[in-house]
Amino acid sequence: MRWRHRFTVLTALSTLLLMGWGAFVTSIEAGLAVPDWPSSYDSYDPFNPWPGWWRVTPLLAEHGHRLLGMLVGFLTTILAVWTWFAESRRWLRWLALGALALVSLQGLLGGLRVVWLSLDLAVVHAATAQLFLGLIVALAAFTSKWWLSVDAARDGPRDQRLWRLALAAPAAVWLQIILGALLRHPGTGIHPWLVGFHIGGAVLVAAVVAAFLLRVWNGYRNSRVLHRGAWVLAGLVDLQLILGLTAYLVTLDDAGMLQPSNVQVVVNTSHAVIGALLMAGAVLAALGTHCWGRKPAASG
Repeated sequence: MRWRHRFTVLTALSTLLLMGWGAFVTSIEAGLAVPDWPSSYDSYDPFNPWPGWWRVTPLLAEHGHRLLGMLVGFLTTILAVWTWFAESRRWLRWLALGALALVSLQGLLGGLRVVWLSLDLAVVHAATAQLFLGLIVALAAFTSKWWLSVDAARDGPRDQRLWRLALAAPAAVWLQIILGALLRHPGTGIHPWLVGFHIGGAVLVAAVVAAFLLRVWNGYRNSRVLHRGAWVLAGLVDLQLILGLTAYLVTLDDAGMLQPSNVQVVVNTSHAVIGALLMAGAVLAALGTHCWGRKPAASG
């Protein structure tokens, strides 16, 4: 179990790297730098589809994203097979197979986005990536020592208010990421309506996380995991708000430029990466609440 847990964590970290690389691809507008799929420039050699491709930034970004996608798919396949034969919990075996199905769908969506030149599929591709990340993070939690050692902590009555907030957090983050993808992927600059919706989504996420933190603060100070986890989640929200405001100001300053500035690329990519970390943190917060949020809060 220990080695399978470590392998699952490796898969989750590889997924984060893949998502960060994908954010870089979008930030430099290189999503169609390789115009065909499943081949790359009519080549099925994954490591050298074009002479010196790694020296051309758009090609390095797009084809490198495909290579990382293949790596994550390979790791997920190993994880699914390993879990199926080594895991005694039937529901977890099927969950691992679900992860394999989802990563396969994600690869198909990414390829069809290129073939069909579809910006709609680019948004769906981004949204599905977050679901896959959440699932892999959950698999890592389910195989961890702390999850297996807290069965007794699940016997008390559930704090329904805390549980609803814990479930609302990843849902709100996922909705906000979708709004962000709608804003980023068309590549048409700042759309006033989409900016307004995205700001509204940021307010919603901040409100849900603040309410979750307040509930934990009032009733679960003795639970070190919940207490620290709530503060980490709140810190990620604060950092994401700062990056979002910075991205907005930098995009305004770059208006009219043919190519996004290096500052805009770095800020937008960082904003997307922190969004993925926020999604992972929200999933872990929900799972932590399932384990340690069973005692009714003392106040609040």
